[in-house]
Amino acid sequence: MPTAADQPLYRGLDRTQLDLAYNNTRAVAGFPAILADFQARSARLYETRPGLRGAAYGPDPRQRFDGFACGRPDAPVFIFIHGGYWQATTKEDFAFIAEGPLAQGFDVVLAEYTLAPEASMTRIVADIGRLLDHLAATDGEFGLRGRRVVLSGHSAGGHLTAQYRSHPAVTHAMPISALVDLEPISLCWLNDKLQLTPAEIQAFSPLRQIGEGVPTLVTVGADELPELVRHSRDYALAAQQAGQTVRYLALPGCHHFSVLDDLARPDGMQMRGLLALIDEGLS
Repeated sequence: MPTAADQPLYRGLDRTQLDLAYNNTRAVAGFPAILADFQARSARLYETRPGLRGAAYGPDPRQRFDGFACGRPDAPVFIFIHGGYWQATTKEDFAFIAEGPLAQGFDVVLAEYTLAPEASMTRIVADIGRLLDHLAATDGEFGLRGRRVVLSGHSAGGHLTAQYRSHPAVTHAMPISALVDLEPISLCWLNDKLQLTPAEIQAFSPLRQIGEGVPTLVTVGADELPELVRHSRDYALAAQQAGQTVRYLALPGCHHFSVLDDLARPDGMQMRGLLALIDEGLS
């Protein structure tokens, strides 16, 4: 006899299927080794590049950011928000991605935020808003006044990027493998810690809140889980249909984590696509 877990919950998927559809670490072979490599490369970046470490944008322990300057006066700023399904990892795990933007003449800010279950989605989203407001009001090395600002993030960080496409300090956005509808997130294993409310699902699902937004490059690995590809594709299409300047880039041969290897390359598909989008607005 079928159980409740066998009943379709979302787009024909039951709970077991949803759990698999949103389990990136299971879908990609050798994830522990991939993360260890990311961490080792990030540690080398911290060792070899001087920068700002653990600067506060609020009173809570994880309301912190790191910054790396490219050495170019009045350089544009690339702000990166890490993933981890809003409940795992740190900015230090993914610092290696800064190499790509730095080599292309961006200053880089690595954002940290409070994780679930300590923080609700409401608080997580608010952390990123607080960071952007702090940097926008800062006159120091990583202040945003009068500068071109690219907001980017991966997975959960891509979701938070899409949430702030309309922030007044942001001029361009690049959500990577973003999760833009929280309804299926609320119906699978990810909600064990997130405990999303109906109000949060509606308010913090970028696909449901297209609104206004800056020119944006939406990227995803072409070899990612189908649900992840669908999120990015549907969001790009919805924003385009709303008349916004949004480009969609599915990276051939890339899975959920190798998209970050591409981002770390100065000549990677994402950096080239981002620079083309910026140049498009200047022509």
